[in-house]
Amino acid sequence: MINAALKMFAAGGYKHASTDDIVGEAGISKGLLFHYFGSKLGLYSFLYDYSVRFMKLEITGGVSSSEQDYFNIRRQMEFAKMQVLKNYPYMQQFLNKCRFENVSEALMAIERQKNVLSDIQAVLKNQSDRSLFRTEVDYEKLDQMLTYTMDGLMDARFRDASFQPDLLYEEICSYLDMMKKLTYR
Repeated sequence: MINAALKMFAAGGYKHASTDDIVGEAGISKGLLFHYFGSKLGLYSFLYDYSVRFMKLEITGGVSSSEQDYFNIRRQMEFAKMQVLKNYPYMQQFLNKCRFENVSEALMAIERQKNVLSDIQAVLKNQSDRSLFRTEVDYEKLDQMLTYTMDGLMDARFRDASFQPDLLYEEICSYLDMMKKLTYR
């Protein structure tokens, strides 16, 4: 049920994900969905809280507190995400979709935890030694570029039905290795 709901909300956001599609994908009755979650909003809110807690736990546990190499930190963060995606393939796409949610009731339901993951990721990335970068490198732009690249790679793998967490992780690492060579002294 969780994976089916993650998939439907990731595909269409809150507004376009229907409970009929969710129960159809999950192979359960609508009554069972409403028994456990009360409403579509209850399900959405549960999924968001669950996803944030699960991803937070994996990422914080997956990054060494002594690591100072920015690219190794990113690598460890991505490895932790891929471990999550082995069980919940649509969780990261769902979380990404939530960042751009525009339905007020859905926004209100996730408001309390909206920045939890981005704040944790920023803290982890900020433990890196920025003196390793060439002076002309804009750290913020580099970080954003890598995030866009990783999100885009994941979206592309889902679109062409080739998503496999281990293969995506290898592909992401190749981009990280390339950028490390280009940006470090």
